[in-house]
Amino acid sequence: MQHDIQYGHTSDSSFKIGQREFHSRLLVGTGKYKDLTETGLAIEASGAEIVTVAIRRVNIGQDPSQPNLLSVIPPEKYTILPNTASCFDAQSAIRTCQLARELLDGHNLVKLEVLGNQETLYPNVVETIKAAQVLIDDGFDVMVYTSDDPIVAQELEAMGCVAIMPLGSLIGSGLGILNHHTLSIIIENAKVPVLVDAGVGTASDAAIAMELGCDGVLMNTAIAQAQQPILMASAMRKAVEAGREAFLAGRMPRKRLANASSPETGYFFK
Repeated sequence: MQHDIQYGHTSDSSFKIGQREFHSRLLVGTGKYKDLTETGLAIEASGAEIVTVAIRRVNIGQDPSQPNLLSVIPPEKYTILPNTASCFDAQSAIRTCQLARELLDGHNLVKLEVLGNQETLYPNVVETIKAAQVLIDDGFDVMVYTSDDPIVAQELEAMGCVAIMPLGSLIGSGLGILNHHTLSIIIENAKVPVLVDAGVGTASDAAIAMELGCDGVLMNTAIAQAQQPILMASAMRKAVEAGREAFLAGRMPRKRLANASSPETGYFFK
């Protein structure tokens, strides 16, 4: 989202995560593409500035003999967001973030996710809180994947997490935003950015998240597993922008009965 929106008193040209400022509210992942070329083209089409990378699954320099993902998402162009995918306890998540910091020359912005089990990939909140506290104390800026529980979200924010990332539905499910109400409570009470993480399946899901007032949306599978990933990346970019503009515009009230669009006075013909 590279343009300013200035209609009436509204200005929405950028948002902050910690001390970093961004314009695009779409964050994307790098997994499940057929090759690095498609990865790079889809990410470019998405307009994303933040690209999340699963440190335990992809090569960003750990193995010099293998293709390096950073060749298509260079750090001078994108903000690399290391994540702790595949971690099921606090200690492994902490070690993964520390490894990422070494590989990326001191980069301290990370996405923390500590998973509960292999079947649902639902967050283990207890282990997430443990890891978040250690990482914050160690100087990391922690964006945290969590359940859509408003109390947990408040606790993570109070600890010092720079962004709260509740799931829309299960990771990779494509089920969309299943619980609008609790997400709205989290958004209304948060003083740090709230970004939906997981569950988006198509452009309308991303637009709904933004219409609820989310600061952004993170997705991977919805783009990478589309029949045409590059085209879907472009669609998601537009959906996030449209959803944000709709939120800022303020939707009309819902009504039980019809209300004619045309005026009911001043008829020219009787």
